[in-house]
Amino acid sequence: MPFTLSILDETTAGARQSAGEFQFETSTSTLREIIQQRVQQEVERFNQSDLEVFRGLIQPLESERILNGVRERPFLDWQKQYDRAVAAFNGNGFLVFVDDRQITDLDQILHLTAQTKIAFLKLVPLIGG
Repeated sequence: MPFTLSILDETTAGARQSAGEFQFETSTSTLREIIQQRVQQEVERFNQSDLEVFRGLIQPLESERILNGVRERPFLDWQKQYDRAVAAFNGNGFLVFVDDRQITDLDQILHLTAQTKIAFLKLVPLIGG
């Protein structure tokens, strides 16, 4: 039975904001599937909106933001964004916590309920490090 979960984005500075609500088809999922659902739904919402700025897990590349030398609102490809999100996770670009427990394996089976708390902690690379 499909259900909705709220996802939070956090920073190492302590800022917290809602990433939005996301639909899940089943109560059993992997972190890989959670990331895929989040990215796909974020991109679909953006592509269907009039928003000028994409505020999702992974920001589009500059080449996707500037087309033909003129700033235009891009049409984003969720699969490309998803691939970049998985690469960012594997490269420690962000951490994911499910019910306050860090998940480090993309293929770990997770049991979700309507009360499950999911947080993405975005890490900022150190300058010169």
